[in-house]
Amino acid sequence: MSFVFVNGVLSGTTDDSEKLVKSIIEDRRIGKIPKEVNVRYRKDTDSVMVNSDGGRLLRALIVVKNGKPLVSKDDVKLLAEGHINWQDLIDKGKIEYIDADEEELAFTALKEEDLTPAHTHLEITPLSVFGTQASLLPFINHSNAHRNVTAVKSVQQGVGVYTTNYLIRHDNDSMIAIDQQVPIVKTKMYDNENFNSHVFGQNIVVAVLSYLGYNMDDAIIINKSSVERGLFRAMFFRPYKVEETKYVGGQSDLITMPDKDVAGYRSEEAYKYLDEDGISAVNSHVNSGDVLIGRVSPPRFVSSIDKFRLGVQKQVESSIECRTGESGTVENVFVTSTAEGNKYISLKIRQDRKVEIGDKFGPRSGQKGVVGMLLNQEDMPFTYSGIVPDLIFSPYSIPTRMSMAYLLELIGGKVGALGGRRIDGTSFTGEKEEDLRKELMEYGFRENGVETMYNGITGEEMQVRIFVGDMTYIRLKHFVANKIQWRARGPIQLLNRQPTEGKSKSGGLRLGEMEKDCFVAYGSAMALKERFDSDKITIPVCSKCGMVSVYNVKKRTGYCPIDGEDVQIKLIEVSASFKILLDELKAVGIYPKMVLGSKV
Repeated sequence: MSFVFVNGVLSGTTDDSEKLVKSIIEDRRIGKIPKEVNVRYRKDTDSVMVNSDGGRLLRALIVVKNGKPLVSKDDVKLLAEGHINWQDLIDKGKIEYIDADEEELAFTALKEEDLTPAHTHLEITPLSVFGTQASLLPFINHSNAHRNVTAVKSVQQGVGVYTTNYLIRHDNDSMIAIDQQVPIVKTKMYDNENFNSHVFGQNIVVAVLSYLGYNMDDAIIINKSSVERGLFRAMFFRPYKVEETKYVGGQSDLITMPDKDVAGYRSEEAYKYLDEDGISAVNSHVNSGDVLIGRVSPPRFVSSIDKFRLGVQKQVESSIECRTGESGTVENVFVTSTAEGNKYISLKIRQDRKVEIGDKFGPRSGQKGVVGMLLNQEDMPFTYSGIVPDLIFSPYSIPTRMSMAYLLELIGGKVGALGGRRIDGTSFTGEKEEDLRKELMEYGFRENGVETMYNGITGEEMQVRIFVGDMTYIRLKHFVANKIQWRARGPIQLLNRQPTEGKSKSGGLRLGEMEKDCFVAYGSAMALKERFDSDKITIPVCSKCGMVSVYNVKKRTGYCPIDGEDVQIKLIEVSASFKILLDELKAVGIYPKMVLGSKV
């Protein structure tokens, strides 16, 4: 006797579980029960699982009987001519949707020629084993599965044209790539997804070799002259948004050109780009520290305690300035109002982003890497026909990653560029490697894609054949200009006197024990001192009771609140966070006595 579960709830038992499963499947195919019902028999628990709840992922498969698919060539022809539709095939039981549970019972063939009498289902197309994004990647059936997952994630980070109205949108940190191209090697999914309307990536010449050591590991070398001609150029947009906030008591912020009598007035140089309304003019080129939107605020709503002491009647400068380390051109300005009726301004900065060392790039096979060197064209290697590659890729990244799709795309792109056509790189059903090799030979090249190359610096012929081809590379959103962070000295937190945290606050990088050991090994004593000495303070301690005392620096006299003036006060150096700990212990009634000893 087997238990029967419907959507996870025990609903009955059965004496013949196999007969029950078969009858449910047959009833579903002839339309007696809904098409979304799925069933599975589990041997380990001796139970029949019937699922019909929402939220399950279902796959469409062709039903196979006696080793032959129920969808015939006549059905495909009628479907193409429009005489029948998809739903008709489902209603006739020729195609059915099964979930992950029922898929455990199915024996599915990838291609029709692989069918045997034991098979129960056939894939509609071999490409359906991938998702939509994976189907856009060429030749991935030749690569490692883990590398394909990485490739999908890498392509998701590509910079393209995410919307055609980006000029009037004020999205946070948006990026637009310039001069994008349709890939030479593409899959059938590109046509299904209308990919020509939102292309990304550029077709470039790639040489696979080690050159000058600047493309070690996953680094790449890019032709500097190609970059100067506009290769991989992109634009970065950053909006600055300000609201005239109204406060209780009738006070409010005011967006305007700050007067000189306003507390915290910067300098005339800082406000040089502001118009009379307090907003920077469009097409102004602003740098770090320049004021973009002038604003004054009531002093009580400004965080600094020094500005608070100035009095209620005095306004305080609280303008919005260009971020530290950034510059750009004012693209456009939107002036509107919020739902509460407050004035709202959004100003967008445009930055031209050329390729620089540290920027990240990747093909559609997951072999991403950062730029290790921008090399002048005269120093780049060149082929016997004078072709200079745009990018040099390290050959050591291929064997361990097993991304054969990279090499196949190089050959396919080379054939497509020579023949002036698009190459079908669809997984399982695309053009075969042997055909691409034969076509490459017809164009006068070696069938394996290698060529003789010459050293651009010495002019000598390289003693090995170099693998050269064309492929699509994508600029990824990881710009080094957005990630670079440095600090010598800078602002500290008011409470514990330690460096602030975060790039936007000019913060320091957190240094742990292991980083400290590296600094010690390199003899970086001053850097360590700045790191671990930033919150040093000197406190007076009573030598009798061990409590923090009072000390007058000018008179060099002190006294203990507990033992009076007839005790010895010693000055010791501690961290500000330790001083805070002592104060917190005293606040909860704990006696933090410090026993002072000799320094020796």
